[in-house]
Amino acid sequence: MKVLVAQINPTIGALTENTRKIIGVLDRARAQKVDLVLFPELTICGYPPEDLVLHSAFIDDMEKCLEEIIHASTEIISLVGLVRRNLQSGGKPLLNSVAIIQNGKLIGFQDKALLPTYDVFDERRYFEPGKSVYPWLLKGMNVGIIICEDIWQHSGYTGGTRYSMDPVLELKRYKIDLLLNLSASPYQFQKPYVRVNVCVKAANTLHCPVLLCCQVGANDQLVFDGYSIYVNEEGELCRLGKGFEEDEMIVDLAIPAKPCVFHYDPIHDLYLALVIGVRDYFHKSGFKKACLGLSGGIDSALVACIAADALGKENILCVNMPSRYSSKGAIHDALKLASNLGVMIKQIPIEGPFEDYLKLLEPSFEGKPPDVTEENLQARIRGMILMALSNKLGYVVLSTGNKSEMAMGYCTLYGDLAGGLAAIADVTKTQVYELARWINREREVIPRGIIERAPSAELRPDQKDSDSLPSYEIVDSVLQAYVEEFLSPHEISQKYKIPMELVTDLIRRIHRAEYKRRQAPPGIRVSKKAFRVGRRYPIVQGWV
Repeated sequence: MKVLVAQINPTIGALTENTRKIIGVLDRARAQKVDLVLFPELTICGYPPEDLVLHSAFIDDMEKCLEEIIHASTEIISLVGLVRRNLQSGGKPLLNSVAIIQNGKLIGFQDKALLPTYDVFDERRYFEPGKSVYPWLLKGMNVGIIICEDIWQHSGYTGGTRYSMDPVLELKRYKIDLLLNLSASPYQFQKPYVRVNVCVKAANTLHCPVLLCCQVGANDQLVFDGYSIYVNEEGELCRLGKGFEEDEMIVDLAIPAKPCVFHYDPIHDLYLALVIGVRDYFHKSGFKKACLGLSGGIDSALVACIAADALGKENILCVNMPSRYSSKGAIHDALKLASNLGVMIKQIPIEGPFEDYLKLLEPSFEGKPPDVTEENLQARIRGMILMALSNKLGYVVLSTGNKSEMAMGYCTLYGDLAGGLAAIADVTKTQVYELARWINREREVIPRGIIERAPSAELRPDQKDSDSLPSYEIVDSVLQAYVEEFLSPHEISQKYKIPMELVTDLIRRIHRAEYKRRQAPPGIRVSKKAFRVGRRYPIVQGWV
């Protein structure tokens, strides 16, 4: 059997556009004498469609698109993911399914058996689990067809969920010849290694080849990295789809496959994830241009690089907004970076409006010394300037705060948190420096001064981040251990040799800042546990 693994980038809810894309793949596959085309999970509507599926008209339109695809599937087999109605009584009204289409005829559906409801997934909100898993006879082969999570239970990577069945083991008793998986597996740092291991485990159990087709692109805050997989019956990785771009990987199962080596640079992939996250968020929303505050600090420098690569340098406006506390070095480096990237930069000093605000508020502030209030005023003036440029000139504002700052609440509501998208809100400060060094691997794009200068908000004389926070190495260790690994304060203290008092203080800060993060713009998820999508904590609580 000759299989085309169609790693496509659907737009959520763009049913007609996605269907045209599917039919285009089928036409190209037929021209190359392909027997079967394997698409990603929920191909027609994109993943995750969320509450769109609650609209009956949405399901009706999907059924019409399926009819078009069936008609276009002459002389070929296509496996297409979709949402369909559950015609059985009881349970949820919908099913996450794959339509098996052969030579212009729908021969049946295979329903997803394991429905994840953890982290970014909420499938039990909408779908009823499939009741059975069995092989399909296609081109003389016994083929197992399963959807995303159905293959993960067997390898133990299911977010702590214990399902009552293992679809891989269910198929083992049938002695299948091939396992096909339609997947929408969101990217997280270093996840491609895990996904390969999942397929290897299934191949070793079933003693047959495994093909996994993974969605690519970004939908809202989720990034899908592609890297579709072909593992042979020996459990050896033989082919890998492209990362972060559409791909049509053809596998001829009649030809013995040779093992391949997976060369993977996790920092490079992290950068690509952020770029495609920004690009698809803008393009799929109909936006083209972005603006951001370029202070001469490392966070805004990284966001400027990402934005230029994602949207094109001609679509980026950087705004340098110096105050009385801005250093000459930071201003110089901001201008130099803009020149290196070839992006437009405006310089709008904020001293005038800042002085006006101080005079306006002087009677109300009488007798009180300067504090964080005056610092936040500067951040909010900058936020107003960026939003004014956004309104007048049609730019979407990119906020530039990183995950470490978001964790500690080291950010200003209606100031540096203002924006339409938080590009690096799931990137720790440690990773920000790693990404900056990766960007400069061949030539100096980000000026050395930006990387070497001690982090500072420059909102008061000689201010340093270290005045308010311990080293970012400590912050990021506690952040990862507590937020991503759910370790206790005692375990964190023991693991990283950090004083218990400091650990508990940082954890309290994480929870105290929940109300700020709830009001922040959506951010691109690139870690195991982001602060926005997939993480739910009450703002008001008395446990921590």
